[in-house]
Amino acid sequence: MKLNYLLPNKYKKIGWYLFVPTFVIGLYTVLYDFELKMLDINVFSINFEPIQYSNFFGFIKNNITNEIVGIMMIISSFMVAFSKEKDEDELIAKIRLDSLAWATYINYAVLFVAFIFVYDFSFLSIMIFNMFTFLLFFIARFNIKMYNFRRIPGHEK
Repeated sequence: MKLNYLLPNKYKKIGWYLFVPTFVIGLYTVLYDFELKMLDINVFSINFEPIQYSNFFGFIKNNITNEIVGIMMIISSFMVAFSKEKDEDELIAKIRLDSLAWATYINYAVLFVAFIFVYDFSFLSIMIFNMFTFLLFFIARFNIKMYNFRRIPGHEK
């Protein structure tokens, strides 16, 4: 039984068009604490502050720049990572699986090192970045392997 868990190939191009500017804006947002003033809005919130148990649900004033960039980063990287190649076959599926395993190892190695050597709010920052690095590691490794694979003479179909 063949499982089809990949998106159609056309989503890879859409994903790249979204990923590149989102990545640049995300870096700018993090490095320079950038927020668009027009995105200061009232949003529905589930509040987990221990002092305010009486206001578990409610609306708060928040700038949603980070949320939009984060959601776009997840969507675009998911589209890039999990879209079929034009010539998807068993060997590409193996490269994809190997890249997923490699990304898992590297992602958790980074997390392991962070648990040992990083503390307080710096650790929180590492954890936030860790949400995105798994897909970034996978995309990097998969595309490098695919580039090398396509350079092999005789690969053309």
